Amino acid sequence: MKLLRHGAPGAEKPGLLDQAGRVRDLSAIVPDIGGDTLLPAGLKALQELDPDSLPLVDGTPQEDLRLGPCVGNIGKFICIGLNYADHAEEAGMPIPAEPIIFNKWTSAICGPNDPIQIPRGSVKTDWEVELGVVIGKPGVYIDEADALDHVAGYCVINDVSEREFQLDRAGTWDKGKGCDTFGPTGPWLVTPDEVGDVNGLGMWLDVDGERMQSGSTSTLIFKVPHIVSYCSQFMSLQPGDVISTGTPPGVGMGYKPPRFLKGGETVTLGIDRLGQQASKVLPAAG
Repeated sequence: MKLLRHGAPGAEKPGLLDQAGRVRDLSAIVPDIGGDTLLPAGLKALQELDPDSLPLVDGTPQEDLRLGPCVGNIGKFICIGLNYADHAEEAGMPIPAEPIIFNKWTSAICGPNDPIQIPRGSVKTDWEVELGVVIGKPGVYIDEADALDHVAGYCVINDVSEREFQLDRAGTWDKGKGCDTFGPTGPWLVTPDEVGDVNGLGMWLDVDGERMQSGSTSTLIFKVPHIVSYCSQFMSLQPGDVISTGTPPGVGMGYKPPRFLKGGETVTLGIDRLGQQASKVLPAAG
């Protein structure tokens, strides 16, 4: 099942994608794709619906029908850093002994085809294709063996990053990660039954048609069950929380010389079975 949110920014409605690639409206069934809708019982009820019985939404998704972030009212946007060995190498950083946790502010979240706005003063805006894990069943101190029971689904995330803000100035990584529009999320939340083995998903990112990143979740240092369990040792995980699990090599700062976004580019990215995004990059406002 592919769940989504469609409509204008701030007024998105819940929906699902049918087998023909058309959007079916869920507004009469659930208030949003988030919160209690993502509990196991909520997902089970949606899976029992006949999509053909639901109202058809006009338009083609990601063309003339805008999609919002695939999860509404995200409570926590948690990220894992340096979770691919080859990316740690290109960043000139040691492979971490345990997951590195940081945050993206929820105000960074936007739709999968919304523009990326380079922030004022930026000189090193970068890209990162990542697997997103959406929490369904809440929990704290989750055993790794039970961790996948807490996952409602998966999605594509672009962990847009400003490297000078993140690495060259005082403080934590967070201020280089959470600028507005730095979290395109979606196009859809795909439930685990449709994803299958989450440890073998190909992932890629292009800038203006040039392949920059190419990798697979098979090379994650810390796999999804470990990440979910690990995060839950430090915070409770709630329905609709999102964990972005790290990026493979090919980010702009890893090139010699480094390559960063200036404005005017189109960033396209995707993950097997999870769909793809395409975002126009807007130059920084004066």
